[in-house]
Amino acid sequence: MSAVNSHTAPERTPLRRTAVLQAAVELADRVGLAEVSMRTLARTLGVVPMALYKHVANKDELLGGMVDAVIAEIPPAPTDTDWHTATRARILDARRVMLAHPWASALLATRSQPGPAALGYLDSVIATFTTGGFPPTLTHQVMHTLGSRVWGFNLEAFPSPPPPSLDPAEAADPAALAAQAEMFRQLATAYPHVAQIAAAARHDPTGIVGPGCDDQAEFEFGLDLLLDGFRRLLADARTHTD
Repeated sequence: MSAVNSHTAPERTPLRRTAVLQAAVELADRVGLAEVSMRTLARTLGVVPMALYKHVANKDELLGGMVDAVIAEIPPAPTDTDWHTATRARILDARRVMLAHPWASALLATRSQPGPAALGYLDSVIATFTTGGFPPTLTHQVMHTLGSRVWGFNLEAFPSPPPPSLDPAEAADPAALAAQAEMFRQLATAYPHVAQIAAAARHDPTGIVGPGCDDQAEFEFGLDLLLDGFRRLLADARTHTD
């Protein structure tokens, strides 16, 4: 009778879809979305790439699942307050989640079909409006007007890139400084109004979600304008139904 091998390797915990998606989200947080592939994810999980295909059919399904996993992190809306306060809190919570995953907003903007978590989130936001007294037709218009803000970011048609910065060596070079000044002068000459408002803005780069200049103060400014407008529309709707 042979002796039992005391050095038998422990059984590997079977992979689950949720674990695969969470690992992919964490990988994107560390190295950026562009570096996420089935091969790199498999290496991170210590499995062969084929093991992942039991849980995600392909790269596109993996990306969709990653978006859903991020959306699932958004906390529920508070239930002990009015629709205005609850919606504002929920959307700002969504923004905090997007700030924690800098790649997620751009990926979300490319998806054509929402996953279960995205649909659940939208359903709960709609419920906050309808239980707050918004009729279905007005709620429909409200959701379209919120657009990408409902996810915590403002999707710009032409995202504004940050102004080109000089590295330390160039910053001390008079010729480099002169070249940069000339570039801004040409911009101001050709597009004076664009240059005027660009120069007037001061953005906090730590509060920007995705591309563009949609920082925290700017986002909250637009969100509050919309919510205040929705409140007036609701009051008008109630007046016409009384």
